[in-house]
Amino acid sequence: MKISAVTDIGMKRQSNQDAFVYGELPAGGFYAVVCDGMGGHAGGNVASKLATERIAGELSRNFSENMSASSVRNMIESAVVIANLDVFDAANEDKELAGMGTTVVAAVFIKDACVVANVGDSRCYKVSSDSIQQITKDHSLVQEMVDAGFITAEEAEKHPRKNIITRALGIAEDIETDFFDVDISDGEKLLLCSDGLSNNASEDTILEIINNTDSAQCAQKLIDVANSNGGSDNITAAVVYK
Repeated sequence: MKISAVTDIGMKRQSNQDAFVYGELPAGGFYAVVCDGMGGHAGGNVASKLATERIAGELSRNFSENMSASSVRNMIESAVVIANLDVFDAANEDKELAGMGTTVVAAVFIKDACVVANVGDSRCYKVSSDSIQQITKDHSLVQEMVDAGFITAEEAEKHPRKNIITRALGIAEDIETDFFDVDISDGEKLLLCSDGLSNNASEDTILEIINNTDSAQCAQKLIDVANSNGGSDNITAAVVYK
């Protein structure tokens, strides 16, 4: 496995509240995590940093060779639960951090499979030579409106309330996480990103860049395109190559 990962402040924000982490696991395993923090000048930075560090630590500590996909799912769920409590407790202990939270999208690779987890609207895409598929589903107000048939997916892309999420780490003591089992073959890639990328670059553009850019430059190219399209938020892209 190899990865191209970059985070950027974007063109409109005063600080970067995104964070990412990745690392190797035993027996050829690999993990990547992207978080997009929110809440005050410092709160988002703290939330995303706390979550990425805790999840990475829990995955590294608990992963073992020959784990099944279901065991990996349980391991990620436990890591997210612990990270959620870290952020929740920190927000309640320091009034300057009150209300902070963070999205998370995480992927753990084992052999020819991958387990993906998400909370919020940071996304995971699977990219092959000729297609791109969104794996995760946003936990957002506009996604609920799409699901209910009130607006179309196309209308959701430009909706003025697109930034309102319905799930995040650190907001409550309990957290619900979605999971996806992904088959990934040699030559395919997974993209983990914050909404700063998905809101400022189309799927067709992302597909073209990932398939036509050297891996060492791929994440930066995605960042550059998002910034050229307005860079309305912090931007993080992590492309994992199988």
